[in-house]
Amino acid sequence: MGLAVLLLAALALPCVSWAETEGNSTALGQDQTAQDIQSDWVRGRGDTPDIEEPEPTAAEPEPVPEPEPEPTAAESDYESNYNYLLSRLAAMDQAIHKLNVGHYTLDVKVSQLQDRLLRMEGKVSDVEDSIHDVSNFCKDNRKEIGRLEGCVKGRKVGQKCFLVYRVYDTYVGASQKCQERGGRMAMPRDRREQEALAEYVKLALPGSNWPVWLGINDLRSEGLYLFDDGTRVTYFQWRKHFLSSQPDGGKRENCVAMSSDDGDWWDNYCDRRMYYLCEFEA
Repeated sequence: MGLAVLLLAALALPCVSWAETEGNSTALGQDQTAQDIQSDWVRGRGDTPDIEEPEPTAAEPEPVPEPEPEPTAAESDYESNYNYLLSRLAAMDQAIHKLNVGHYTLDVKVSQLQDRLLRMEGKVSDVEDSIHDVSNFCKDNRKEIGRLEGCVKGRKVGQKCFLVYRVYDTYVGASQKCQERGGRMAMPRDRREQEALAEYVKLALPGSNWPVWLGINDLRSEGLYLFDDGTRVTYFQWRKHFLSSQPDGGKRENCVAMSSDDGDWWDNYCDRRMYYLCEFEA
């Protein structure tokens, strides 16, 4: 009998638990129904807007910032080197800019100097032209003065004037001096001119026997005597003496001089320095 009572108690326990569960569910359903009815009545009355409130959500946690890693010694050296290079590059760029500015300034100055040089060259050219004109004018004046001097101070023979210069010079130097004065070295072309020259030289150089250059030489060809203007000599007044007949110098003595005491011609070394005789057109 005791066993039967235990079996009945075991069977009755699940039933009681089920009944309690059903009762609780029924009570919860009734409470929910009452709340829904009350909410509908409030919306119908118009006291509150027909808006459903969102269900609250859980707040997201704020992200925690991660700690920055501390710079290492290697990174610090790299940054310092990088900054140093940047500063050096900036300094080099500034220096290059200054050089460019200086180069441009020099170009401008060089261009200005070139312009000035061109203007100066033009002025120098004008001055040179003026000097050339003045020089030619002076030469013409010297020639005119020499011609007048030759005819005033010297001896006029026909259409020529002869003047002896008591200045020592070589044959070539004497020829140049006569041309600068507007004349040539004396060229007696016939006996009349020769006798007039001999008389004039003897009076101009008294007291001694002075050799005087004439405009006669055989520099071009031995034995072929030409006047200073290149024409051939056809009249000669060589000294004739049994002790010293002229010409006797051969190829060594190629220039002719007149003796002041008798007017005879002698051949001499062209480098010998002596007085000279010029002729001018009257």
